[in-house]
Amino acid sequence: MTEYVDFQTRGDGEMTDLTGKVAAAVDRSGLSAGAAVVFASGATGAITTIEYEPGLVEDMKAALERIAPQDIEYAHNRRWGDGNGHSHIRASIIGPSLAIPFSDGKLMLGTWQQIVFIDLDTSPRYRRVVVQIIGE
Repeated sequence: MTEYVDFQTRGDGEMTDLTGKVAAAVDRSGLSAGAAVVFASGATGAITTIEYEPGLVEDMKAALERIAPQDIEYAHNRRWGDGNGHSHIRASIIGPSLAIPFSDGKLMLGTWQQIVFIDLDTSPRYRRVVVQIIGE
C-alpha cells in the first residue's frame, strides 16, 4: 500500500512530526506485521527519528550548522546561484528515508522516538513524503 503525506513547510531546518500520519497509514493497511518505508521526495528534505521536543529541534539545527555551515562556499551555489548548497549536503548526510518495523499493527518506535521530516532548504516549499507499507 502506498500513501502520500503532503504539506507546506517554512524551510530553514523546520521539522514536521509524521509519526501520527505513518501510524494511521499502517492502521489503514490492515496488515499486522511488516515495515513502513517513509521516503522524502526531493533533494533538500530528510527523514529521521528524534525525540521531537523544542530543545532537540534547536540542537539539531545547531549541529547541522556545525557539520555543513550555511556561510561557506559551495560549488553548487557557484553553479546555480541559489544559495542552498548546504541544504543538499545536510539532506544527503541525514538521508531521504527510513524503514520502521511494525508488529500487531503498531509501529515499533521507542517511547521518545518520533518520525520527522526536516526541511533543509532555504525557503518555504510544498513537500510530499511517500509512505509505503509492506507486510502481512
